[in-house]
Amino acid sequence: MTPIDEYLASQADRFEQELCQLLRIPSVSTDPAFRDDVRRAAEWLAGRFGQLGLTTELIETSGNPLVVAESPPVEGAPTVLVYGHYDVQPAAPLDQWNSPPFTPTRRDGAIYARGASDDKGQMLTHLFSAEAWIVVCQGLPLNLKFLIEGEEEVGSGGLAGFLAEHSDRLACDCIVVSDGSQFGPGQPAITFGLRGVAYFEVVLTGPSRDLHSGSFGGSVANPAVALSGMLSALYDIERGKILVPGFYDDVIPISEQQRDQLSMLPFNEKQYLAQLGVSEPAGEAGYTTLERRWARPSFDVCGLTSGYQGEGAKTIIPDQASAKFSFRLVPNQDPAKIAASLRPMLSSLCPPGISMELRDLGGSPGVLVPLDSPFVQAAAHAIEQAFGRSPLFTREGGSIPIVASLHETLEADTLLLGWGQDDDDTHSPNEKFSLADFHRGIRASARLWRELSRVAAKG
Repeated sequence: MTPIDEYLASQADRFEQELCQLLRIPSVSTDPAFRDDVRRAAEWLAGRFGQLGLTTELIETSGNPLVVAESPPVEGAPTVLVYGHYDVQPAAPLDQWNSPPFTPTRRDGAIYARGASDDKGQMLTHLFSAEAWIVVCQGLPLNLKFLIEGEEEVGSGGLAGFLAEHSDRLACDCIVVSDGSQFGPGQPAITFGLRGVAYFEVVLTGPSRDLHSGSFGGSVANPAVALSGMLSALYDIERGKILVPGFYDDVIPISEQQRDQLSMLPFNEKQYLAQLGVSEPAGEAGYTTLERRWARPSFDVCGLTSGYQGEGAKTIIPDQASAKFSFRLVPNQDPAKIAASLRPMLSSLCPPGISMELRDLGGSPGVLVPLDSPFVQAAAHAIEQAFGRSPLFTREGGSIPIVASLHETLEADTLLLGWGQDDDDTHSPNEKFSLADFHRGIRASARLWRELSRVAAKG
């Protein structure tokens, strides 16, 4: 056992107590009623970083404050930026919690509280590992920056503005994010790719009011029928292909190395389908289920609204129909380019007598870190030492827009090192975080600083 391991073991109970201190603060960013608590969480973190001797600042934004901390400079060593967030999801529905959401409770080897896994527990693993280096070795072996925000759950508006104006303050060689899951219990993973997203709402308006379908049917265009046809024209359901012109122009094919990595994962498709309650997989022809989920684009209708929704029959032509839909994008696809191609296509499909409004609800590009990145390899070594087994290399079908922005703006490799589990219920009642994973995450983080310090810095 190294001196740092001995220190971590001796402080394990205190680390759990401090995690509970932060978890007791109901830093719910979506509800203005918790605004003071959100700030209190930021101040708690700033105080904790200050105790370590890091240069720490609470930075005001258009929304909730950022906590930025930086270790003393180490000449010639790489610079690593740790990103995390201290805000949490609302706790509702409260009656489904087995213990109060902001009263941390130990049960079955886990700590139950809102924010335990997403992201207070995971984020604190890096703070505590930095403490170990500072106490035991009188300093870190590299340059470490922390960027902890309070608006991740509401779109990161304040951080986006800060990043646009002050990217120089965040300059780094590598970004570390722990805000996700392992591949399974006891099976750590490094996520090397995220999909991007382009999200839209289309609203079709026909007659000035709902009309009797018997009296007027066949003489005026029906917005719901028009919408059905327009949506179906965007997607070939048999081949799983998106039909927007130029959609695949910038898609980077899955490399053989990446396909090999995905094929080696212990993925049970039958079990996966059973968990979802479906009998067969679906999607783009020629690709496996994991490839479709993580490494290929997709199209989904997320919501449909039109006409009568009550009990029984009501024969009408609705005056309006709308749909919300998304495209999941792979790295190199540009959400703005997709929007520019989508708009004229939908306009051409919209029938006479119907007016169309297309609302761009935002998007972000995908992220892909090369598997041969020295930072990825360094992280793999650190995780293997802490967990006792090599990490799997995975991709993720979801999107984390601010991570994509950091990756693109700072031009730094991004390490997505989740210590949680898929069943942590991060946005649901009874959110939890395994205490064993909490401590393994701290040990892995401590080893990560040593491994990353050996990678050459930019320039």
